[in-house]
Amino acid sequence: MCGIVGVVSSAPVNQLIYDALLLLQHRGQDAAGIVTQQERKFFMHKAKGMVRDVFRTRNMRALPGNAGLGQVRYPTAGNAYSEEEAQPFYVNAPFGIVLVHNGNLTNAQALKAELFSTDHRHINTESDSEVLLNVFAHELEKATRGVPLQPEDVFTAVRNVHRRVRGSYAVIVLIAGHGVLAFRDPFGIRPLSMGRSENGTVMVASESVSLEGTGHTFERHVAPGEAVFIDLDSKVHAQQCADSPKLYPCIFEYVYLARPDSVLDGISVYQARLNLGETLAKRVVSTVPPNEIDVVIPIPESSRPSAMQLAQLLGIPYREGFVKNRYVGRTFIMPGQGVRKKSVRQKLNVIASEFKGRNVLLVDDSIVRGTTSREIVQMARDAGARKVYMASAAPPVRFPNVYGIDMPTSSELVASGRTVDEVREIIGCDALIYQDVDGMKKAIGSLNPNLDGFDASCFDGVYVTGDINADDITRINAARVGQEDPLEEDTSRLALPNAQDA
Repeated sequence: MCGIVGVVSSAPVNQLIYDALLLLQHRGQDAAGIVTQQERKFFMHKAKGMVRDVFRTRNMRALPGNAGLGQVRYPTAGNAYSEEEAQPFYVNAPFGIVLVHNGNLTNAQALKAELFSTDHRHINTESDSEVLLNVFAHELEKATRGVPLQPEDVFTAVRNVHRRVRGSYAVIVLIAGHGVLAFRDPFGIRPLSMGRSENGTVMVASESVSLEGTGHTFERHVAPGEAVFIDLDSKVHAQQCADSPKLYPCIFEYVYLARPDSVLDGISVYQARLNLGETLAKRVVSTVPPNEIDVVIPIPESSRPSAMQLAQLLGIPYREGFVKNRYVGRTFIMPGQGVRKKSVRQKLNVIASEFKGRNVLLVDDSIVRGTTSREIVQMARDAGARKVYMASAAPPVRFPNVYGIDMPTSSELVASGRTVDEVREIIGCDALIYQDVDGMKKAIGSLNPNLDGFDASCFDGVYVTGDINADDITRINAARVGQEDPLEEDTSRLALPNAQDA
């Protein structure tokens, strides 16, 4: 998962892109990059790290121009430890193109071979985003054939990208001397929004919060399969470029990834989480009588709306029982030391008075590997809880995600191949309550009846692009970001700033 932004203005855009990336920081903390354009020349700075650390005053001064784009990266494929794979990516022909991408291509290896043998283009990294850039560049070159660029040429190129590329992709492209292009895959798996400021600046970004937080009025979401081209005079040209687009946004955006103050594809993320809490409350009642629960406690941060709604409906006190340390940094290795993984107890501390002598219902947004949940349950017991129940606002995560979320292989998913009671034993809680898959889809889907459905593949195993089989999953998992860096940071969800921290 990543956060992307593109801007065309009549004024310098470096600070504007920086501010937008800060609002998207929850979508990626591994690396950040900005590129701007002035008089057909690109100026770029990118590096590993958080936005505030990557960009210093000297870097910002070296990013002149009235058009540009940026990205915050959380890697799911390629080499996370190479600064070369930080985005944006650049090619000099045709015109000069830079690109940022949120998502994951499922046919990247086949495309890479095709680019080499047929298109005669060189790929220098393991990133699927560089593959996507070169596919687009090749198709744009074919569409123009040496004549001046027109919006229709851009749309022709995107149309051909859709025909060649598979997977999820929300993309923003800056074409030197011409403008900014934004487009989504034909299923709209990854989000993309567009807005405008009073002075005519046009911005496209992963989430609406980055528009509103930088003084832009949200106008609309980019439709699945649609391409939007913003020329350097801020005039917007748009065209549907997919043969049969359908809107199947990733449901995990609403469960966990997106900020609660964002609206994605017409759905308030906050309201979606309230609705999940409402349907989860019904599941809790069927498993644990409410009179056996003394207090409802969320596991910070994104489970709070669901936990509050659940507590209100069941008439049970809602309390904050965990305090999150938002400033957990990396673990440095001194000579003679091995790698030391951070404990959950470094990220969370308990307020013991909320647990002592009580039957506690802990609410989390989802349970993936189960290791964090197991330690949190033990923390509650150590704080004096009599019984510890666990409720997940999402269903069991049983299948890998191939569309740009770092969902591990099936063998690492605690719910894969196990019953709910077997997972309960592993986690160590007295009762485990999961959301129902259909209940989750109805709770969120009711907020926008115009959706065709959701990509809920990590919950139901249905991959909406229709091109994924067991061999594909094995191959994609082999390309997942590895653990080779001896100074690797802990990237578990509790170690990272998420929606409420950003």
